Amino acid sequence: MSTETAPTAGRVDALPPAGWEEARSRVYAVGLAAALPAVARPLVDIDGSTLAEPLTTRTDLPAFPTSSVDGWAVRGDGPWRVVGRVLAGSTPAPLTEDDTTVEIATGAMVPEGATAVLRVEESTSTDGLVSGVPRRTPEWRQPGEEAYADEELLPVGTPVDPAVIGLAASCGHDTLRVRRAPRAALLVFGDELLTAGPPAAGRVRDALGPAVPAWLRRYGCQVRPSDVVGPVADTLPAHVAALRSALADADLVCTTGGTMNGPVDHLHPTLEALGADYVVNTVAVRPGFPMLLARLTGEDGRVRFVAGLPGNPQSAIVALVSLVAPLLAGLQGRSMPVLPQATLAEAVPGRGDHTHLALVRLDRAAGTASPVRHVGSAMLRGLAGADGFAVIRPGTSGEPGDRVPIVPLPLLPGERAS
Repeated sequence: MSTETAPTAGRVDALPPAGWEEARSRVYAVGLAAALPAVARPLVDIDGSTLAEPLTTRTDLPAFPTSSVDGWAVRGDGPWRVVGRVLAGSTPAPLTEDDTTVEIATGAMVPEGATAVLRVEESTSTDGLVSGVPRRTPEWRQPGEEAYADEELLPVGTPVDPAVIGLAASCGHDTLRVRRAPRAALLVFGDELLTAGPPAAGRVRDALGPAVPAWLRRYGCQVRPSDVVGPVADTLPAHVAALRSALADADLVCTTGGTMNGPVDHLHPTLEALGADYVVNTVAVRPGFPMLLARLTGEDGRVRFVAGLPGNPQSAIVALVSLVAPLLAGLQGRSMPVLPQATLAEAVPGRGDHTHLALVRLDRAAGTASPVRHVGSAMLRGLAGADGFAVIRPGTSGEPGDRVPIVPLPLLPGERAS
């Protein structure tokens, strides 16, 4: 895929901003082209990862006829003479004579020759003889009832959650091939940031250093405490050294701040110094406009990415859901995230020729979305009470009753949306 040539250092506006939907598609495509390698992992270690090969069954499911009730496996019309018992986990002898039966437990293998299973609560037993009328519907599960051997149950790219893990185990798998989890790092830029205590004396507390790694983990990334660095000194050599060091191990490096053209915004010249190509350089979205995604190829031939997040906290999260989320979906070999829709319960203003991502709280029972308060670019109070962003397309505004796409905030690995 072609990429934009890096603009002259400091020239953030050298190229027009990409449309929001175009930017999402573009970064997903480059992520998919650089999808991470497949690795074999034990089932206990794969929650939140992505299938790198289809999930198939190793045997029929069930592999043998199993009783679905406690009762009697019978042969013939009865009454039946009791000749034994079969419990789950054992292999029974065949029933070879008419009017014989074995007591059977739920989940136990039905003996060859049985013609029916009689529920224990619908039977009587006297002097070694069992009587009753079996139901017409068979009371056992037939081999292949759920799946046949080698049948594909889930395709490549399926996110792994506890249900998938359980299914894989039932199919007889001990390990699965999954995409290696992306390794991510974070560089925090800004001499004005405090890393402890309350804001004071012209310095503000860094909110993104603690928060962004947690968001990245929810998108399936591995982020170690040592992968979070900053605040990085506001000099070009410090920026170049920090980014070069982070790229040595990471598949994705996120940075906060420095995406514009201020006197201490060194991200663009840093990317130029490292030979990066822009995939996206600014996006026509509010908030979050000065976001970017760049791509570098290391001496080992492996592609790495740099996501430049704006310094304002809410704008940074907009950049995460807009660029980082589709990039990571591609790197993990997943499908492009499909946005759910909801009905606006209240009006949401447009942002002219920019897409507006408006923080909303969802009423899932009613299927509606309501805007929240405290949604300035530098604010996080509204984000803390929101479920996602309503997408108001360029040149429009959201009116009550309109159906609009919703960009959900990420869940923990393995969670399902309610």
